[in-house]
Amino acid sequence: MKAIHLSRRSAELLLAAVIIARATSNLFSKLVLEGMGIFNLLGLRFSLAFALLSILFFRRLKSAEIKTISAGAVMGGIYFLVMTADLNGLKRMSSGNAAFLCNTAIVIVPLLQAVIKKHLPRGKVILSVIFCIFGVGVLTIGSRMGFGLGECFSLLAAFLYACAILTTDRLTHGGIDTLAAGIVQVGVIGFLSLATSFLTEMPRLPHSGTEWFGIGMLALVCTGFGFTLQPVAQSGTTAERAGMFCALNPMVAAMLGIVFLHEPFTVRTVVGGLLILSGILLAELPDQVIRKIPFPRFLYERSRREHSRLEKKAGICRGRI
Repeated sequence: MKAIHLSRRSAELLLAAVIIARATSNLFSKLVLEGMGIFNLLGLRFSLAFALLSILFFRRLKSAEIKTISAGAVMGGIYFLVMTADLNGLKRMSSGNAAFLCNTAIVIVPLLQAVIKKHLPRGKVILSVIFCIFGVGVLTIGSRMGFGLGECFSLLAAFLYACAILTTDRLTHGGIDTLAAGIVQVGVIGFLSLATSFLTEMPRLPHSGTEWFGIGMLALVCTGFGFTLQPVAQSGTTAERAGMFCALNPMVAAMLGIVFLHEPFTVRTVVGGLLILSGILLAELPDQVIRKIPFPRFLYERSRREHSRLEKKAGICRGRI
């Protein structure tokens, strides 16, 4: 089956939609977690989504190559760990603090990229990350920022999510069928979650209409659309950009709180949202504009020299070959 290829603009619009859809998962998860175990919830959510996707895209799955299935399995294993840590954190702390800590992935991604590539991130990327992290902080930090087991789980989820973004970036640029890989990823998460639920919990089906509604929305919107199409969206952009789009998550969560939980619409909501959007848009500015901004200029020049040094080194190595 022919792989899906998207332009950068289309890929990032899809990625934004995917992350917005996944941002609703906190709301629905809170509804279901009141009477259901974490792995029970994950197992039902991802298994139901996989069943529906398998019916819709049966021919595509049937013709998927081994490397596509392998990539989906690897991504599914990593995201199983991400979801486990994320829901454990969400269950033990406020959703605001959980959103802030988990979305520190937007900082961890470029830092890990810098370590892997052995050079500084581009200046505009660093400045964008600063804007985003301040925006996330303004939106989600409350009057108390304690640190306990819930916070540890959320930080672990952030690190694992950053690793998942980098792994997805590497695998989806390897010529695989990203849609089929995304479906396999969902199936692997569902299988691992159900297996863990039977080993550690007393799994059951939803008992109330509220639980069925929550599971249904998690399966269809957050998983069927969100998880499945993230590899497709990420195949058309960079890991650094994908990491910064994570900042949309707490912004959407704040808006959902205003609409559905009747939380107040405050100046903090407006300022945090504007900072996040500014950070995302800043990454699109041309380099000649960035060089005119005093703050990132030093970082820009230093990272550019580092890029040039690595390119020259690569050229020397190619010449020896």
